[in-house]
Amino acid sequence: MSDHPTDDPRLCLDGYTPVPPTHVATVVTYLEMREPPAGPLSGSPALPTGEPLPLDVIGPDVARYRALYRAVGESWLWFGRARMTDDALLAILRDPDVEALALTEDGRDIGLIELDWRRPGEAELVYFGLVPDSVGRGRGRRLMDEALRRAFARPIGRLWVHTCTLDHPGAVAFYRRSGFRPYARAIEVTPDPRLTGDLPRDAAGQIPLLSE
Repeated sequence: MSDHPTDDPRLCLDGYTPVPPTHVATVVTYLEMREPPAGPLSGSPALPTGEPLPLDVIGPDVARYRALYRAVGESWLWFGRARMTDDALLAILRDPDVEALALTEDGRDIGLIELDWRRPGEAELVYFGLVPDSVGRGRGRRLMDEALRRAFARPIGRLWVHTCTLDHPGAVAFYRRSGFRPYARAIEVTPDPRLTGDLPRDAAGQIPLLSE
């Protein structure tokens, strides 16, 4: 998705807009950060601040990336990478200005950070999240600390991220606590990935299928 949603009021319609039963619609919120926070966000007893995070660079391992992406995002209907061919995804993962990292625990991948510096002077936090059974245990705060540290280790003037109403309901609040400022909204309408075969039909049960 572009990080430049329209701000032209002529393109905004009040009231309800029908969505085909074969599609899903979501409100996207864009957030940005112009400089890193002054202090750390972490301090979880589960992962003491002084202990390095167990992060692995995923690199060109498409199978590992897809497995972690699905484990983190399937519950929230993440579909962007699921729709990509292996070749297209591999081209991204091999780019020196893209970094995908896995947070590991007991030999298992439990968290994902993906950062993209391909646009000069800025970075995008493309994907960020934990597998469902690791949410709410303090790991997200430490993982965000590391994402911010890595993003601003390069000479950038802006870090941005977008989330949507299909995502975890606490996502926007978490990003704001992390220092991001919301600056734009957009509506995204897309074919339901469970009907296109990109995700299992039982994914994200909280979002009902409208077409069989």
